Amino acid sequence: MKIVAVIPAYNEAATIRDVAARALAQLPDVIVIDDGSTDGTAAALGGLTVTLISNPANLGKGASLWRGFALALAEGADAVVTLDGDAQHRPEDIPLLIAAAGAFPGRVIIGARLWDRDKVPPLRYFGNRFANFWVAWAAGFPVADSQSGFRLYPAPLLKNITVNPGTRFAFESEILIEAGRAGVRTSAVPIAAIYPPNARASHYRSAVDTARIVRMIAWKLVSRGFDLPALVRSLSLAKSGT
Repeated sequence: MKIVAVIPAYNEAATIRDVAARALAQLPDVIVIDDGSTDGTAAALGGLTVTLISNPANLGKGASLWRGFALALAEGADAVVTLDGDAQHRPEDIPLLIAAAGAFPGRVIIGARLWDRDKVPPLRYFGNRFANFWVAWAAGFPVADSQSGFRLYPAPLLKNITVNPGTRFAFESEILIEAGRAGVRTSAVPIAAIYPPNARASHYRSAVDTARIVRMIAWKLVSRGFDLPALVRSLSLAKSGT
């Protein structure tokens, strides 16, 4: 089974080499997408056996992931693991996602941080739980940590799903919704919540990016008449733990 790691990176010169090198220790195929960085992110990867894609400008996380997916699939990937370039995910946890994919074939596997509640900033924790409710409703299935970028996607899903890569941070919520509507569920693997004290400021713009996510989810729900059976199903499955 060929599994390819895809790492989007925007101005991650301080961390990307370490993240990519550790990912290479877990998987032989690693793709890094430099999303129009201006800080030397691409140069920091010099000498590593990664495949580097350079966006001509900052296109956003969704577009970067989509370009990485396309290349991974063209190279024969059976699954794609995504992780962020800012060191908030441990590449050493990749085997946990792969093991879960073996136990739950065909599902999207999410590295979920919400079990580590004491280490997640309170506002982010409750914001994530709030997002989980709405994403799960639109998807029709429970979702744990809908905002985590540490995931494993099965190749058949990526080949057949229709999403809008231009939605930037909303892309990762949309892909879960469309997966659920295609009958592809998620499973969660507990991972550590890592927030380095010297980390750069988040690229997530609270007002603009939250508005994009809200608008996308609202449209998904409105387009299906709010789909109350999907809400009931997501809540009942979450309660039963199945």
